[in-house]
Amino acid sequence: MNQYFHRQIQLWGEEIQNSLQDKKVAIIGSGGLGSSVAIALGSSGIGTFHLVDFDHVEVHNIHRQIAFTTDDQGKSKAEAAAALLQKRCPYTTVISHVEDFESFAKKGIEIDLIIDATDNLHVRAAIDAYAGTINKPWIYGAVEAFNGQVCFIDQSDFSAFKISDKTPEGIAAPIVMHIASLQANLALRYLAGLPLKKDLLYYLYFDSNGELITQKFKMPKV
Repeated sequence: MNQYFHRQIQLWGEEIQNSLQDKKVAIIGSGGLGSSVAIALGSSGIGTFHLVDFDHVEVHNIHRQIAFTTDDQGKSKAEAAAALLQKRCPYTTVISHVEDFESFAKKGIEIDLIIDATDNLHVRAAIDAYAGTINKPWIYGAVEAFNGQVCFIDQSDFSAFKISDKTPEGIAAPIVMHIASLQANLALRYLAGLPLKKDLLYYLYFDSNGELITQKFKMPKV
């Protein structure tokens, strides 16, 4: 294992690297954000993943959902992503849940962190409520067009967002991987016990000149 994680062990030592094997993460959604986050964190040595998604792979998903190829059409996203993660990350245990978040939450599975990789505000509100009941943090992520949002939610209140049925009109593939990378970095810092800013919403977008702009907003406390 030390050879596999050699460069990370150089970064923070064997003790922290070994501690990641005891961490348990639930990723809600196995599409664009979810598959990218899972690969990033699995490759970092997180011990156990619960991948939750009731949906199946369709051809229009594949351009931005890097866990899948055209051969995966019709397969369960959670199961296909789990199979890839298990092959790529041999020191990770991956459990797929082909169901919606409400069904997963009823199982009462012990976890250290929840990562939102959905595209549904109603589900995010449910994740927020559930995280509060089990006293665990969660990481919000959203993408649309060339824009994205990320927040590590600990003491803040997701009710600051207006809950609607709005869905993205279009998404560029690179912004999905960019936002997923930020989610994974926040998750990894938290699970490794490193400092990070909590309850701060990062809003990233490209302006008309193609410059990447990052804005920060303090989230309201509960």
